[in-house]
Amino acid sequence: MSKKTRKKSSTKPSKTIAKKAAQKATTAKAGRGGSKAPAKKPAAKAGKAVAKKSGKPATSASAKASHTPASKPLKSEQSASPKLAMEGAKAPAFHLPRDGGDQVSLADYAGKKLVLFFYPRGDTPGCTREAIDFTRLKAAFAESGTEVLGISADTVKAQESFKSKHELSVPLISDEQHEMLEAYGAWGEKSMYGRTFLGILRTTVLIGADGRVTRIWRNVRVDGHADEVLAAAQAL
Repeated sequence: MSKKTRKKSSTKPSKTIAKKAAQKATTAKAGRGGSKAPAKKPAAKAGKAVAKKSGKPATSASAKASHTPASKPLKSEQSASPKLAMEGAKAPAFHLPRDGGDQVSLADYAGKKLVLFFYPRGDTPGCTREAIDFTRLKAAFAESGTEVLGISADTVKAQESFKSKHELSVPLISDEQHEMLEAYGAWGEKSMYGRTFLGILRTTVLIGADGRVTRIWRNVRVDGHADEVLAAAQAL
């Protein structure tokens, strides 16, 4: 082989090696961050970054919506509740079943004085004494032109049993839905043995012949109560 041929063949591989090296360098440069777009940060991290920069906590759209106040305020339980009977006001009307299966209404006693005694539960010690006392004085109430009705949330059957057992002569009304009890303020919060609950508040109401509430006794103490109510009815 001549010197000229050996020189030509020795320079060719070196050029090829240099070209490949240049291509590798270009590829490495592109891979390190040349043409490819950087990956987007997750939404949570982006939010934190904004919050950190602005100094304000990031708030998502769902959290914002959950704290939006209602367009219209809801009615409170107090505003929705019926007006209570008050002295001097017209007595709330009622129409409910009584012992024996009949119906009783306020209209049945128009032009007469009427006593309504609300008791928690028939055949319990206090309620039994109270019902017996009003039965004992029924004739005296009648002489003063006054009728007497007992009311509780007991069923009609329970009222009949209570009346028969103790030989009561006053009609007993059953208000299982508490409509009359609530209207006359005889249904509310009670407490016993450290427990709070809703129940019947022992209450008595005297209604005049004009249909207006004359007197209300609340949180009644049974002993001597029927006699006190009779005196008020006689003075009316």
